[in-house]
Amino acid sequence: MFDPAVSLISRALESCAVELQNDPANAAAWEKAASVLGVVRTSDPDVAAAIDAKDAPVLRAIVELWFAGKRPLPAQDQETLRRAMKAFHKTLKATLLDAESGIGGRGMSTGQASSIIGIQPPARFTPEVWNQLVRMGELRGGRHGIYEIAKG
Repeated sequence: MFDPAVSLISRALESCAVELQNDPANAAAWEKAASVLGVVRTSDPDVAAAIDAKDAPVLRAIVELWFAGKRPLPAQDQETLRRAMKAFHKTLKATLLDAESGIGGRGMSTGQASSIIGIQPPARFTPEVWNQLVRMGELRGGRHGIYEIAKG
């Protein structure tokens, strides 16, 4: 089941567009696209019009513009990405604090800075969210499930 709070609408519509490329009359793909669209119908009327008209080439063109960076992602996706980055920062901060406050052999914390630069991101967001943040340049990595903040 698609959950817009932790998944990207643009990725779900991309998978529908790929299915429709081979069979533009695929009723199941159009039904899936319509169910995904529910949350962004008012904020992105071009996408809604393409899905309502069952116009596969227009939907495909919109998806291509999203991933070429020539059209902004839906507002719901932008909010999901913002919340994912906030969760990543909090998890990284907690991990660093935990590593830096480790108790040494004498019962005192070492007071040394942690050398941790990457973490496994919060699991409540889908991998496509983290991969999109890598494409956007917000994060680096993704190998072995470890991501780090991209340095400007």
